[in-house]
Amino acid sequence: MRYSGKVEYADARKMRQRNTRLYRLAHWPIWIWVFFLAPGPLTFTLFAHGFGLGNLAWLLAVLAGTGVAAVRGKLPGSEPRPYILRFDEDKPNPLYRRVCYAFAWNAVLSFALLNLSGLIVAAATGKWYMRPIYRHGYLPLCAIILLLGAFGKLPRVGRSTRGEGTERRYFYGSVWAVTVAQTLLLALWKIAPQTQVTNVLKLAVFVGALLSMGVGAYRGMLPRTRPILPGESMVAD
Repeated sequence: MRYSGKVEYADARKMRQRNTRLYRLAHWPIWIWVFFLAPGPLTFTLFAHGFGLGNLAWLLAVLAGTGVAAVRGKLPGSEPRPYILRFDEDKPNPLYRRVCYAFAWNAVLSFALLNLSGLIVAAATGKWYMRPIYRHGYLPLCAIILLLGAFGKLPRVGRSTRGEGTERRYFYGSVWAVTVAQTLLLALWKIAPQTQVTNVLKLAVFVGALLSMGVGAYRGMLPRTRPILPGESMVAD
């Protein structure tokens, strides 16, 4: 089926020769969040019981590790100058980009899939099993996603940057869909009572948000979700 959504042309994009300090600094919190979420069961306790000593210790470790990487330009977006300038160039994808985006995919997919599983069970049975779902399901799912990343089977984690013009839209589309859906779910979790009706409502809102944002991303209606068609050059964030 032919794509009919909005597109961008590479030669119409402004070429950026270097990244400003503010631009590089703005990307640091993104990767702090990505790696802070990595220990899923610990993150579950954060949302279930609040910020604890384990969360604090892990946050300090993430701040130190990502801070050093950012200063050295080893986080995507923290480089002194853009690494990818031509969207269809067969250029080696650096290891730090592949590792970072593999963990980013884990943050995007794991929590969404586990929460969806919990919602389906709660809507069907009236009971919540989120703790055992995270305890037994997170590590295998995380391992599978990181393994797919290691073999370059996820967008933006391949050995080459040639597909960046389309792969970036899959990544940002997924981020938009999951972020909106998770935010709505968290709000409903806090304000809605735990009943069978609200369980079904939460599932419907979560799935509806994923689908609606997914359609918007596919049509290129959301930021950074338009395919970049051939032209002279581009700057990829």
